[in-house]
Amino acid sequence: MKDNFGLYDALDRMFEGAGDSVLTLDEFLAGLQGRSYAFAIMALNVPNIIPTGIPWLSTITGVPMLLLLAQFFAGRPVPSLPRMVGRRGLPRAKLQKFLGRARRYIRWLEDTVHVRHEWWVTDTPRRLLLTAWSLNILVLALPIPFDNLFPSYAILFICLALIEDDGVMAMLGWLFTIVTAIWTAFLLMVGHAAIMAVIAAVRDYLFS
Repeated sequence: MKDNFGLYDALDRMFEGAGDSVLTLDEFLAGLQGRSYAFAIMALNVPNIIPTGIPWLSTITGVPMLLLLAQFFAGRPVPSLPRMVGRRGLPRAKLQKFLGRARRYIRWLEDTVHVRHEWWVTDTPRRLLLTAWSLNILVLALPIPFDNLFPSYAILFICLALIEDDGVMAMLGWLFTIVTAIWTAFLLMVGHAAIMAVIAAVRDYLFS
C-alpha cells in the first residue's frame, strides 16, 4: 500500500518561496506530477457540481477536459497548456494566505479520501474506471439539456479515486456512472419523442 498523497504538504512545498514571486499554472501542474490530470479535470469540473443554470457551462468546461484526456492517453507526463495560459499564475503570497485559511478543509479532505480497497483502482478495474471517466466527460461535454449534474459527480469521485487510489471513491464514481447512463438514455428517449411529436404536429398543420 502506498502512502497517502498529502495534498496539504504538496501545496505547501509548491507555494513556499518569496511572496512576490509567481507560481505559474505550468509549475503548479508539474508539481502535482502523476496526479496533475485528475486535479486539472477536477478543477474544471467544479462549476458543474453546483446547479447554476448557466447555459452551455458543461460544454464550455467539458471540451477542455476532453483535450486533457487526449494528452493523458497520449502518455504526456503532465498536461501541456497553451503558452498564454500556462504562464499565468498568482503571487505566492496570495497562495500562502489561501493555504493557511484552507488548511482545516484540506486536512479534512485528506482524512476522508485515502488509500483503501486498492483493487478497485489497479489493473483491469483501473482501465475500466478510466473508460468510465472518459465516457462521463464526453457526456458532460455534449449539449444535452439537464444532463450535467450526474456525470459531474461521477467525474468528481473518479478523480478523487485516481488521485488517492481510493476504492470507496471509485465505487461512488461507478454508482454515479450508472445513474448517468440511465438518466441520459431517458433524456434521449424523451427528446426523440418530443421531436417526433413536433414534426407530426407541423405535418398535420401544413397538410390539413
